[in-house]
Amino acid sequence: MSYARVCDVNTIEAIESGLLDMKDFYFMGDDYRYHFEAEAKRRFLELLKDRFNSGVQYKGKTWKWDTIILNKTEELSRFLLGMVNFLDFTEPSPNLIRFDSLNIRSRILGLTQREAQELGIGRSTLHYLRRNAKDQTSFRVYQKVAGRVHRV
Repeated sequence: MSYARVCDVNTIEAIESGLLDMKDFYFMGDDYRYHFEAEAKRRFLELLKDRFNSGVQYKGKTWKWDTIILNKTEELSRFLLGMVNFLDFTEPSPNLIRFDSLNIRSRILGLTQREAQELGIGRSTLHYLRRNAKDQTSFRVYQKVAGRVHRV
């Protein structure tokens, strides 16, 4: 089900954005599982709550994930009770939106000050873009700047 994928995408975004880090996890030898700190759980659940309250296109409309899950649960119960003879397996999929592809990272790192100026990218913006592109963590490039960076 795509609802599990919502949690997967949320986890990837939490780790790549730095919201969760290895220091937030600890190992308990008695049960052979990793646990994570209460404050990290709070941050993660807040991000997950935002994800479930975000809109997604489904059947030509914008729905919240929690509403879709409720509707699918009701659909399943009507099917199991024999009230309907079919079950609609159509469901939306969550999107992992990336702003920091390898292509844009290499383009940013290859930009000279002169090229950036010609593209309308200021010195301070270029500085921050380069700093973020060198780092391994996920970063956001605003659409206006991304459009300029992709120009040749």
